[in-house]
Amino acid sequence: MSGMTGRDARARVAAVLTVAVLGLAGCGGSGHASGTSTAGGAPVVPLSQVEAVDAPRTHEGPSTATLADAHVEPVGEAPQQSLPTTVTSHDKAGPRRVEITDTSRVVAMDLSGSIAATIHGLGLGDTLVGRDQSTTFPEAQDLPLVTSGGHSVNAEALLALEPTLVITDGSIGPRDVVEQLRDAEVSVVFVDNEASFDGAAQLATDVAAVYGAPAAGTQLSERISSEISETTAQIARLAPTAKGDRVRMIFLYVRGSSGVYYLFGKESGADDLIDALGGVDVASEQGWKGQQPMTDEAITSANPDLVIVMTGGLESAGGIDQLLRDKPALGLTTAGQQRRFVDMADGDVLSFGPRSARILEALARAVYAPEETG
Repeated sequence: MSGMTGRDARARVAAVLTVAVLGLAGCGGSGHASGTSTAGGAPVVPLSQVEAVDAPRTHEGPSTATLADAHVEPVGEAPQQSLPTTVTSHDKAGPRRVEITDTSRVVAMDLSGSIAATIHGLGLGDTLVGRDQSTTFPEAQDLPLVTSGGHSVNAEALLALEPTLVITDGSIGPRDVVEQLRDAEVSVVFVDNEASFDGAAQLATDVAAVYGAPAAGTQLSERISSEISETTAQIARLAPTAKGDRVRMIFLYVRGSSGVYYLFGKESGADDLIDALGGVDVASEQGWKGQQPMTDEAITSANPDLVIVMTGGLESAGGIDQLLRDKPALGLTTAGQQRRFVDMADGDVLSFGPRSARILEALARAVYAPEETG
C-alpha cells in the first residue's frame, strides 16, 4: 500500500472525512460504545498514580476514552492585540499576504475543531460568532453552525453572521467558496494546521499572529508543549518497556452507513497519538502514509492488538459485533478476537490543540487501565 505525504496527505485525509461525513451528518460523537468508561467525572487518581493492567497487550474487551474535563482553559483574558497586522494565508493558488484590521467577529472552521479551540485557548473566544460541526467543546456549543450536510460550509449562514474574519485550514469547503467570501469584504486566512502535537503548538503561534497577539500565542504554545511532555512521561510509566510487550495499535476510520473504512497512517495524526501512548504504530511498521482503504489483506497483515476508533463511527457501523460481522477479516486479527477497541468522541480524538494532553491522558486510561471507573 502506498500513499501521499505532507500537506497532500493531510488534504487527502480531509477529503475522505468530508465525503464520509456527508452520509453521517446526524451522527455526533458524544455517545459511547459498549464497554468501560475511563472517566465518568474527575479521575479517582492522577494519571501518575494509575495502575496498569498486568498485560495490556492481551487485555480483552472494549473501552471508551472520555475527557474528565472537556472545557478549554484560556491562558489569560482579553490578551493585548496590535492591529492592523499582515499575515500569510496559505491559499490554494499559493501564499497570499492578507492584512487583518478587524477581529471582532470571527468564524473558525476545520475538520477537527482545533482552530476554534485554539482561539479560546488564547483567551479570544469572545470574538467567535459561529462554529463548524466539529467544534464541540462546551464554551462554543451555543454558537450557530455555519456548516451543513456534514462538513460543507453554508455560505449563506456564514455571511448572515456578518463576520469580519474567517480563519480556516481548507479542510472544510468547498475551498473556492470560502475564498470567495473575500468578495463580500470578509478577510479570509488559511492557516497550515498540521495534525500533530508539534502542529498544535505551532497553530497557537500562527492563530495568535492573525489576531496580532503574539505574546498570548507564545504562552499557549509553550503550555501545550509542556502539558504534552508531562503527560507523555506519565504514560511511559504505564507502557511496557520491551517493544515485544507493547500494544500494537492502529486507528480505523469507520462510517458504516457510507461503507467507508480507512486505516490512518503517518502524518494523519494517529501516528502521533500512538507513539505518545507508548504503543507500536502498526501503520509506520507497514509503511503506510496518510490514509489507506481497509482491505482484508491490509488488516490481516497489520494484525493489531488494539483498534482506536471514533465513537460516532463505531455507532454508525452498528457497534463492535456488527462491525466484525461486516468485516470478518478484522475479526481474524488479535484486536478482533479480543474485541479490543478503544473509542473516543469524534470531536476529541484527533483534535490537536489546547486539550491535547487531556485527550492523550483519556486514551492512556482506556488503553492501560480500562477497568477504571472513577
